[in-house]
Amino acid sequence: MFFLVCFDIVDNRTRYRVVKILKGYGVRVQKSVFECANMTEHKFLKMKSDIDNELDYGEDTIRFYPLCKSCIKSVEFSGIGMVPYTKAYSVS
Repeated sequence: MFFLVCFDIVDNRTRYRVVKILKGYGVRVQKSVFECANMTEHKFLKMKSDIDNELDYGEDTIRFYPLCKSCIKSVEFSGIGMVPYTKAYSVS
């Protein structure tokens, strides 16, 4: 599974902790967007649980968008950037 993860986190400390978690699963493609490739269901649930434990549910939001292989191949972008990296990432 491939997930696009987007977040809006108010507190700097919480944002730092969430970014640290996400870096263990994927690559940062924008300040609040990560691409997480080759996620098993177990890895996804662990990542989501770890992130959920950090969030302030009254102020923060995080979204997990699963993308199929054909969707990943169709990704387009303008400006700087690169096509989604689909190699596996290790969990820290």
